[in-house]
Amino acid sequence: MTPAPLFAKLTYHRIIMEPTPKQQAVSLITRSQRILVVPGRPDADSIGSALALLLALKKLNKEIGIVTLDPVHHQLRFLPEIDSIATDLDGGRDFVITLNNVAAEPDKLSYNFDNGQLQIIVTPKSGRYSADQISFSEGQPRYDLIITVDAADLTQTGAVYDAYPTLFREISLINIDHHATNSYFGTVNLVDLTATSTGEILVGLLEAMGVEIDADIATCLLTGIVSDTGSFQHSNTTPKSLTVAAQMVGFGARQQDIIRQLFKTKEYSTLKLWGQVLSNLEYDEAHRLVWATATYTDIQAAQSTKESFTGLIDELMTSVPGAEIVMLITEREPKVVSGSIRTTRGVNAAEIAEAFGGGGHPGAAGIKLLDMTLGEALPLILEKVRAYQSQRLGLAAIPTQPEKPASQAQDFPIEA
Repeated sequence: MTPAPLFAKLTYHRIIMEPTPKQQAVSLITRSQRILVVPGRPDADSIGSALALLLALKKLNKEIGIVTLDPVHHQLRFLPEIDSIATDLDGGRDFVITLNNVAAEPDKLSYNFDNGQLQIIVTPKSGRYSADQISFSEGQPRYDLIITVDAADLTQTGAVYDAYPTLFREISLINIDHHATNSYFGTVNLVDLTATSTGEILVGLLEAMGVEIDADIATCLLTGIVSDTGSFQHSNTTPKSLTVAAQMVGFGARQQDIIRQLFKTKEYSTLKLWGQVLSNLEYDEAHRLVWATATYTDIQAAQSTKESFTGLIDELMTSVPGAEIVMLITEREPKVVSGSIRTTRGVNAAEIAEAFGGGGHPGAAGIKLLDMTLGEALPLILEKVRAYQSQRLGLAAIPTQPEKPASQAQDFPIEA
């Protein structure tokens, strides 16, 4: 009988761990020099996040550009480096001159400047060139990396994607976002559905890159957190968001500037529009549903812009006791109806929005209905939302109550 060996032979298996999205993002940024940052629809979180990246990556000696072809709200003018946001892609693009259907054989190419004009000279070996053989085009901007912030899909980058679709296909892309509807369109997808804002996600990324967060960066990041939590009044506020916010204040974030600009500064046209919207406020007590509307005519009469609605629905959500669902339904363009939905904890706004092809978060979501007026869209929206609440609350046997203005609802106080 063969004795057992004193030491058994051990076999080791090497476990190779896949890098996390954060590690992949750090690696891509480290290897890249020219980086283009593209915010989603330009709100406080997307613009604050983009500017925080600009300031942070400059510290790593990267060449950074931010571009949005959509207007940025004047309320965000207080943010550092706001004037660095470009409204078109410039710099690094080739201007291509093409000779089509060339019958002549080229011999040499030269150029010279004459009285401020650039002359390009093509000398043929044989044959001749004519003006009708020439065409012109612009090459793609030369970037190593694109970073999108606060965009659930590429269409949310607006006109930038529409104008340069091939750019997004040909260059590595980091998708940084927190929306539940994110389509994971990036080469790397740093998507955290538990985060209250994209700014909150960026804090961890900048720390992983070894970037020192200064007062300007902290202000940009805190702007996104404060905006997307409604100054920590929304139901999506988490212990982490409060902790990160305190950390940003510790880094010197200018919290009072953020609160004043986002929540306490209103133009006359905005106040006028808000008054009109509040006069249209309706309440369905049985379904715990509140909604307000504004027609295209209302908006034009108040001489307001789309941005004038910023913050209105959040005010309604925090001021209407007893409401589980608050909706702001507006016709901001002719026959384009937009709906913003806010809900209390336990009611999924994103689930409601999905019934209309929209999306968002459990506490905040949005919808858009095309080729419909407000008068046509409103009954359809109310029907589906009431059906949702009837099923959730067990109200199927209760007939739908006619809506009544808030002024006629005796138990519907508006808190200051």
